[in-house]
Amino acid sequence: MFNPDKLLLENKAWSQNVVSRDPDFFVNLAKEQNPKFLWIGCSDSRVPAETVVNAKPGEIFVHRNIANQVINTDFNCLSVLQYAIQVLQVKHIIVCGHYGCGGIKAALEKQQTGLVITNKWLMHIKDIYRLYQDELSILPSDKMLNRLIELNIMEQVYRLAHTSIVQSAWKRGHKTTLHGWVYGLDDGLLTELIKLDETSPINKIYQYTD
Repeated sequence: MFNPDKLLLENKAWSQNVVSRDPDFFVNLAKEQNPKFLWIGCSDSRVPAETVVNAKPGEIFVHRNIANQVINTDFNCLSVLQYAIQVLQVKHIIVCGHYGCGGIKAALEKQQTGLVITNKWLMHIKDIYRLYQDELSILPSDKMLNRLIELNIMEQVYRLAHTSIVQSAWKRGHKTTLHGWVYGLDDGLLTELIKLDETSPINKIYQYTD
């Protein structure tokens, strides 16, 4: 599977198989996309969004980055979020992390001099560790890693709720629900950790005045 040509052959076989079962599949798919879900997931190759929920093409709008983060200065993520809400009118936004996350594990270690950009990205996770250090420091290393993975997911959901994009949508009556899910690599199961909607309280320091 290390040869890119094999990927092209697999793509051709997949396309032919889809058309044999549904001749109009790609014709209809090309017309428009109408997903009800935005998935903000980890870049880890073991957690493909559509695969783990058995979704079809067109059902999920996807953004992925290292350790499934929502960062206020990341215009890539924010533009995806804005488009998903204002144009696609998605009803649910899912932040999905996973146990065994290499990004979270790396954030618990010393910074590597050669990974200048990656260090800056992981700094946000280190800040979450510092926020919950009293809780995390008393746990064994494996449980500490899993707990930080969970806390990171929940913090990203709160970050979504703190954006002007989400708050403006809620004020306009667009009822988008925010979910925080964690995926188990060892069993393939998803677990919901947190859910927020337009009725959820937001600390006043994160609220917008208009």
